[in-house]
Amino acid sequence: MSIEKILTEGEKHNIEFKSYLSSEHLSKERKQRLASQMKFRLERGNGTAYYIIGVYDDGNICGLTEKKFLETLNVIKEISKEVGAEIKRVERFDKNGVFARITIENNHNMQNKSHLVIGTIGHVDHGKSTLIGSLITDREDDGSGKTRIFLDFLPHEIERGLTAEIAYAVYGFDEKGNPMKLRNPLNKKEVAEVVDKAGRLISFVDCPGHAPWLRTTIRGILGQKVDYALLVIDASEGATSITKEHMGIAIAMDMPMIIALTKMDKVNNEESKNVEENISILLKKLGRVPYKIKNPNINIENEKIVPIVKCSAVTKEGFDLLDKLLFSLPDRSKKPETLEKPFLMYIDKVYSIKGVGTVVTGRVMQGVVENNRDLYLGPFEDGYRRIKGQTIMEHYHYLNKAEVGDVIGIALKNVKKEEIRRGMVLAEKEGRRIREFIGDVFILSHPTTIKEGYEPVLHLETISESVRFEKIYGKEYLSVGDRAKVRMRFKYNSYHIEEGEKFIFREGRSKGIGGVEKVLQVKKWIE
Repeated sequence: MSIEKILTEGEKHNIEFKSYLSSEHLSKERKQRLASQMKFRLERGNGTAYYIIGVYDDGNICGLTEKKFLETLNVIKEISKEVGAEIKRVERFDKNGVFARITIENNHNMQNKSHLVIGTIGHVDHGKSTLIGSLITDREDDGSGKTRIFLDFLPHEIERGLTAEIAYAVYGFDEKGNPMKLRNPLNKKEVAEVVDKAGRLISFVDCPGHAPWLRTTIRGILGQKVDYALLVIDASEGATSITKEHMGIAIAMDMPMIIALTKMDKVNNEESKNVEENISILLKKLGRVPYKIKNPNINIENEKIVPIVKCSAVTKEGFDLLDKLLFSLPDRSKKPETLEKPFLMYIDKVYSIKGVGTVVTGRVMQGVVENNRDLYLGPFEDGYRRIKGQTIMEHYHYLNKAEVGDVIGIALKNVKKEEIRRGMVLAEKEGRRIREFIGDVFILSHPTTIKEGYEPVLHLETISESVRFEKIYGKEYLSVGDRAKVRMRFKYNSYHIEEGEKFIFREGRSKGIGGVEKVLQVKKWIE
């Protein structure tokens, strides 16, 4: 693209404008902010970013003296080193002084990578675990779910062919988009090698599809801050009530979705066409645009578009298309504003590991965390505690630091497993301690009416606890399709929650969605 066109179209994707940078920009706080910004531009450009210096944010040229040009170039060089990149080319132009286009590229050995979390959802026996097991190993299934053993970890799951707990699978791509298949996904050393070398890393959160485990499915979708939902539908059976329920949850949470139409080896063309048409009708009713993937030249930017891929774990049909799609998906988690915020992670699981101590796992929601950092853990009844975060691991691979989007485990010092509960946060700064909040709720299903005193289970991030509807504003009761402001109170504990966070609540056959509009009873605890 010509420099004139760049200045006209302005900053976007992997293009950044800078008027002037001095040595003052290399102070710790400013340097970190500039590094986060550069990482974002590099990721948007698949490893290449363009910095236009000597121009204002609106594209007008300000021009630089030779001294200021060299100062700015030096700062960009230092920031590039910080993020594992380097300057590849400098193009100078003269107009009212010097301005330039600087091409920056990732080093091949850099640790900064794109990391997506994809939740596989859908009805029981539709082949979610089998599809992922075959995809990541490039092995054909025998038709009875042989490859699901790589995701079903508990003995009773393997025996019954059901996933009762959230399972993780790791999948990597090199910088050119070639998939890094695993010989044995249960081999920790092999998985760690993929995490280390991949240019794009995908963590599949494989959620259970059986109705009694809906709570665990919701936990997987919300608790891991899933970037995309992969809805698996058996082509020989079509969309079931569970399929529609999972689809509704993903759409209610504004989550981009991909549909894998599996078991294509079991249907003929006419049967396949009928299932596709029914799915398309369902998606359109829900405000989504179905898009049948037929060739590898894929670029899905609009989150309302739902790609549909026909595939089979038995024949590996559609695997090439699915690989191309997964590699091309935009990274939704790493934005400058989330990278620059203080580190925050909602705790998903807690372990006590011999020789290591207490380990908590979760997905980094914002910011960056490094080894051996002082962090805050809580909220407890008396506030937050200062603790030491020690080693960091991502899928068996040790990290010096982790950032927003990474799914990690952190070893904690001087705290016992029994003291920590799911839904707490690990944070760089002391968090909130919230018991009550105002929620904007919408009722999806309920057999009768909902009145004040109603007590459903609320799912928000990794929080899963009963809440009480203390007050419904403007209405005496709520029924299906109603929307209202409700003052809600956690029944047992206080949590760190923030305005704008989305939640699901459920109780029996009743379900609703909502968002936190205002937090109440904010208490700041000081050491």
